[in-house]
Amino acid sequence: MQFPLKRLHFGKFVFDVCENVYEPAEDSFLFAENLDIEKGAEVLDVGTGSGLLAIVAAEKADFVVAVDFNPYAIRCAKENSVINSVRRKMVFIQSGLLAAFNEYEKFDVILFNAPYLPSAENEVDSWIVRSWAGGVNGRHVIDEFILQAPPHLKAHGRILLMQSTLASAEETIQKFEEFGLKTRIKAERQLPFFETLTLIEAKNV
Repeated sequence: MQFPLKRLHFGKFVFDVCENVYEPAEDSFLFAENLDIEKGAEVLDVGTGSGLLAIVAAEKADFVVAVDFNPYAIRCAKENSVINSVRRKMVFIQSGLLAAFNEYEKFDVILFNAPYLPSAENEVDSWIVRSWAGGVNGRHVIDEFILQAPPHLKAHGRILLMQSTLASAEETIQKFEEFGLKTRIKAERQLPFFETLTLIEAKNV
């Protein structure tokens, strides 16, 4: 059991935020507010952190696989799944992006609250920083995810990706469309200093 730093609430859900784990913030809650999961869906949550999106998705999903490269996040998300009574519907895997999955493993919905903030290479020196640092242009992890995720979608499956305009949402849309995915902006929220949070949906058609 990890010692929680604080306890957060989202609707009826309760989340303990643990040491060395990204604390759900405005991007997390905007994503969760717009998370529409069909009953019986099979869901993959990449970079699960405290497990907020995975646990909200598990209410309707048949099962949810929660992935994070951070071992502290995996333990924290597991504990939160127990608190919210969805542990039986969830699987937890420590892995970078989709590296743990073979070509035959496919999902109805893939979720990713991406590390999208521009950062210098020498900044990535802690688990927390790695959860938001996106490289010099903010796109290092996003671009790698876009290469890995589409082959793991079922027919008519969807990707939901949260990022900021600081990492060029237009470029993300273009790259998804190069994979033949039908793409739209599902939700936006304006932040100070000319930044907009952008939830992008890319659908297999």
